[in-house]
Amino acid sequence: MTTQTTDQTLPSGTWSVDRVHSTVGFAIPYMAGTFQGTFADFEARLSDGALHGSARVASVQAKDPNLEGHLQSPEFFDAERYPELTFDAKDVTRSGDDLTISGELTLKGHTETVEINGRVTDPFADPYGGERFGIQLETTVDRTKFGLNWNNPLPSGEPALSNQVTITVDLQLVKES
Repeated sequence: MTTQTTDQTLPSGTWSVDRVHSTVGFAIPYMAGTFQGTFADFEARLSDGALHGSARVASVQAKDPNLEGHLQSPEFFDAERYPELTFDAKDVTRSGDDLTISGELTLKGHTETVEINGRVTDPFADPYGGERFGIQLETTVDRTKFGLNWNNPLPSGEPALSNQVTITVDLQLVKES
């Protein structure tokens, strides 16, 4: 990972996600609203300037167990063949608290370069005797580029489900000793 600013882009050392205080999710326009989901089992790690994240597809959460099963099926994430989605940062730039991260997103066995924007906090002492910082990130991707092509046409013939998916990541990372 390269840095394009003179300020420290991300904290040095090794940092692991606090999953209790972090979220990995997605939102996609669906009919007259927005469908949202999250992943319960995910990892994120910053080590020696390299940021990596992953989520277990079988941990996808929606408001209906049948829908969770459908999201894990070959019509969507295909959890059996592709049990994990991953992100590896390749380049991080920072201006104040704003971040721009370019990296490789892999879903359903297909990798695309994406640009993610967000915000970062500087490290601080937490009330548990540790040190942590936060990152809030968001990007929008075309799900069909990753082979997630399922749709259900409306009576008008228009698709009920958008191809544009917003991925949101809100992480608290704790420094390892």
